[in-house]
Amino acid sequence: MSKKFARSAIALGSNMGDPQRTLAAALETLAQTPGIILEAKSSWYRTKAVGPPQPDYLNGCSILQVEISPQALLTSLLAIEQKFGRVRREHWGPRTLDLDLLLYDDLILNEPNLQIPHPRMHERAFVLVPLAEIAPNWREPLSGCTIENLLQEVDRSDVHLVKDE
Repeated sequence: MSKKFARSAIALGSNMGDPQRTLAAALETLAQTPGIILEAKSSWYRTKAVGPPQPDYLNGCSILQVEISPQALLTSLLAIEQKFGRVRREHWGPRTLDLDLLLYDDLILNEPNLQIPHPRMHERAFVLVPLAEIAPNWREPLSGCTIENLLQEVDRSDVHLVKDE
């Protein structure tokens, strides 16, 4: 009997150390994690940080095929953040690596440690721009709107494509 895969979207961000190298290594680590298949990755985008003064972020999104539960996926994401030196000191502070679970099929989940869809993704251009690049027609289950439609509602002026060097 074959296993059932769920389609999941995650956001990646970094603004400490070497963000491009960290994000690429995090994707590689995800791809090597049992129960996770990397389906697609967006380009990287430079964005202004939200919160206290800090360097700009490098952000992107990825689509995964997963055969693990949302909670198990969250546990894997948190473990990868820790592997790359993530320390949670300051709310919205600088980060070596930030991995957020955005969508998991069309699941709506509201648990103390995990909300799906991500509760603020619809207002964040730094999430919607890269997600629309790789999954424009995915419907956010609470609003029923496509990612492309949600993107039309946000200011994208601080989200800039990073050209490969």
